[in-house]
Amino acid sequence: MEKENIAVGLDIGTTKIVAMIGKKNEYGKLEILGVGKSKSLGVARGVVNNITQTIQSIQQAINDAEVNSGYKIKDVVVGIAGQHIRSIQHTDYISRSNPEEVIGGADIQLLIDQVNKLAMLPGEEIIHVLPQEFKIDGQSEIKEPIGMYGGRLESSFHVVVGQASSIRNVGRCIQSSGIELSGLTLEPLASSDAVLSQEEKEAGVALIDIGGGTTDLAIFKDGIIRHTAVIPFGGNVITDDIKEGCSIIEKQAELLKVKFGSAWPGENKDNEIVSIPGLRGREPKEISLKNLSKIIHARVVEIIEQVFNEVKAYGHEDPRKKLIAGIVLTGGGAQLKHIKQLVEYITGMDTRIGYPNEHLAGNSDEEFSSPLYATAVGLVMNSIANNTQSAVRKEEVVQQRNVFYREPVAEPVERVQQQVEEVETEVYSKKEESTGDKIKRSFFDRYVDKIKDFLDNAE
Repeated sequence: MEKENIAVGLDIGTTKIVAMIGKKNEYGKLEILGVGKSKSLGVARGVVNNITQTIQSIQQAINDAEVNSGYKIKDVVVGIAGQHIRSIQHTDYISRSNPEEVIGGADIQLLIDQVNKLAMLPGEEIIHVLPQEFKIDGQSEIKEPIGMYGGRLESSFHVVVGQASSIRNVGRCIQSSGIELSGLTLEPLASSDAVLSQEEKEAGVALIDIGGGTTDLAIFKDGIIRHTAVIPFGGNVITDDIKEGCSIIEKQAELLKVKFGSAWPGENKDNEIVSIPGLRGREPKEISLKNLSKIIHARVVEIIEQVFNEVKAYGHEDPRKKLIAGIVLTGGGAQLKHIKQLVEYITGMDTRIGYPNEHLAGNSDEEFSSPLYATAVGLVMNSIANNTQSAVRKEEVVQQRNVFYREPVAEPVERVQQQVEEVETEVYSKKEESTGDKIKRSFFDRYVDKIKDFLDNAE
């Protein structure tokens, strides 16, 4: 029987950590097998600032996902975000020794490897090198150069850069949680896989992922990633403003935002009031919903204007760069009432809320089609695309253990020896398979290995 391709994504956010296990069903849709969620305690604005607390939160999410699914997780694809992420545009070229030979994957890989040698600021490392458009011997606007002839192969690249220490801290947390790191993906890219259609990417679209600690932006045009940015503000600053403005505790502020909050103050009447229980016998507080909406509105406007500045920096007013499909909002912050109308008012662009349900199987829990899970769904899709076998059924784990821990009295020594040899042969053949796969690995896979080596050699 063919083995199932079980994929696992781990979304390490500022507010929550989500571990999601899934597989592709016979219709090519994503079937969610189990989800574990925990409060994120050691992360601020997308960056790990307390290793111990982050490990505990990851372990809780992993354990919950394993209990819900009946699978044992081996490795995960992790989303990278945070205020340390930045992107640059770069153009590079190679001169081919034999222009009479057709351009192959090795030529493109050589060009990508060349870009990876770019000098970065101290403490920074390249995370993604994303080719955009190619140029062969002066002929421009080539999307797929493989199979063509030419001597000079040139390309423009979108290069995503991040702090090496922040990335290694994430790797350390994963490893200390008892699982392996199989891949890293920029979170806005993962979210875009989950909520954007290919037509939108071709027409031109800006994806705004409003998380707890950061707001991520990814701009696509002609099916190619054109611009990425991470704004170091998210839903948490709105909660903080409510807490300060209404003189209440954080838990109450978050509840107020989710249940009664609106980004459009005009919706609430002056006499609409909600009563908050007082602390330790104090009198209840009465809060005007109009004032609450004014507080939320002021902060959301600030966040959206910062994101819109990045969209302007991309140059969306240029007719060739126009974003015809407008804006797609996702992430937990996209659930705020009337935020769609506010974004349309500020930017003048068509806006919709992005749900990851298009890629989910029909029998999936309705909860998982929320914008809250967009990044986690995208990470699982990324893991499936990499053909990773990230989890196994718990009964298979028990069976494997029984092979190694079988009572020696039960069978003759020769039979036990034969079983050990069979297991060794299977392990060796798996090693050979993985060696074959390594030839096809992209730079990014090698970068993950580099992080693993660093973690293994760290004292």
